[in-house]
Amino acid sequence: MISDFQNLLRKNQVSDDPSDLQIYAKDWTTYFEIKASVILFPESTEDVQKIVLHARENKISLVPSGGRTGLSGGAVAANAEAVVSFERMKKIISFSEVDQLVHLQAGVITKDLQDFAEDKSLYFPIEFASTGSSQIGGNIATNAGGIHVLKYGNMRNWVAGLKVVMGSGEALDLNHGLIKNATGFDLRHLFIGSEGSLGFITEAWIRLTRSPAERSLFLVGLQDWRSTITLYSSLRKQTELIAFEAFTSACLIKVMAAQNLQQPFSENYPLYVVLEAEENSEVISSLLEPHLDSQLILDATTASTAEQFRQLWSYRENISESLSPHKPYKNDVSVLSSQVPDFIDEVNRLLDQSYKGFEVLWFGHIGDGNLHINILKPDSLSMPEFVNKCKSVDLRLFECVKKFNGSISAEHGVGLTKKAFLNYSRSEEEIEIMKKMKRVFDPDGIMNPGKIFD
Repeated sequence: MISDFQNLLRKNQVSDDPSDLQIYAKDWTTYFEIKASVILFPESTEDVQKIVLHARENKISLVPSGGRTGLSGGAVAANAEAVVSFERMKKIISFSEVDQLVHLQAGVITKDLQDFAEDKSLYFPIEFASTGSSQIGGNIATNAGGIHVLKYGNMRNWVAGLKVVMGSGEALDLNHGLIKNATGFDLRHLFIGSEGSLGFITEAWIRLTRSPAERSLFLVGLQDWRSTITLYSSLRKQTELIAFEAFTSACLIKVMAAQNLQQPFSENYPLYVVLEAEENSEVISSLLEPHLDSQLILDATTASTAEQFRQLWSYRENISESLSPHKPYKNDVSVLSSQVPDFIDEVNRLLDQSYKGFEVLWFGHIGDGNLHINILKPDSLSMPEFVNKCKSVDLRLFECVKKFNGSISAEHGVGLTKKAFLNYSRSEEEIEIMKKMKRVFDPDGIMNPGKIFD
């Protein structure tokens, strides 16, 4: 296999170095055994086509590798697959100022696109903790969201066109950046969120927008999740919210310890919200004042400088990094925002019964109902013991998600970790249609096999 791929590409585009096999064949999940056979580094759509055609002819399974920041095992190679890394496909091909449209390769880092947009006095609003390492192709393949979904939507909203290589080896140019195109099925949207199971995204046309004219940022302390939803509902009627992010006091304590940050208030509160709005701080202060008077809000502070802006966001954005040393078992679920308090109450009762002695931390994107559940590993348990215990409760957790008509995976995809539970968010009919679609685009089943469903 190695020599065949070296003849197909250049030698420096093929690696079976043991360290590369470990680095490129996994994502941020920590409990899968990694077993890749080779790492391939295409530099163009033509390279990807060569790889797929050769793989199809020789029945070689392929796993895509982007920034590897996912948490579902979607980029894990555990069955001797060939891994296709897009890190060398990072060119910005063209830019149209009139159309505010960027044509780029799939391996462009999210932060690099943000910086490019800023240089053009424009804005790319998809934002999350991993923007410094995640790639645009991976964002598209998982329909990534992040902290600005409330105003700007998911990645899908910004994809104006795609170039993809299907499992058949054929390349498709989809939509060409058009705004209006009423000519039948928009196949572009099938590949957004498909986790590389239908084909590999090689290029994209991404829309940019103008930066918010004004932005204000507040951190507020609250009593409970119901207060959070009440505040969210009130503010949403009165102003243009960009973000509304909540986290518990336990999360704040972990962040302050790990990042050496100061306590934002004179005392601890059960819950905190970082809210960002497209409005000046005086207007938002006036909207918050009645809620302070009624004690719905227990305390509030705002950012008046760029450094304060960065620091207030760090309390939320650094949670995942701060929890990493504790080896958390993570779940990423969603329900309607209005259902968040009832859902959390029910899940907490379940967790109290099932995880006695375990520390459970909640945070999430309240404006879109996306909640992150983090269970920290006790020192007394080995990693396999801990993971097995957590997995034993997943079924009951997802039954609760199904009861609320929610999603078992809000923004990290299904991958390996959630595929056994796909039927808790999708009907049998939907799953069968998805399988039929995969057979059309990937007739030999070589594109990221075993992800989403078997």
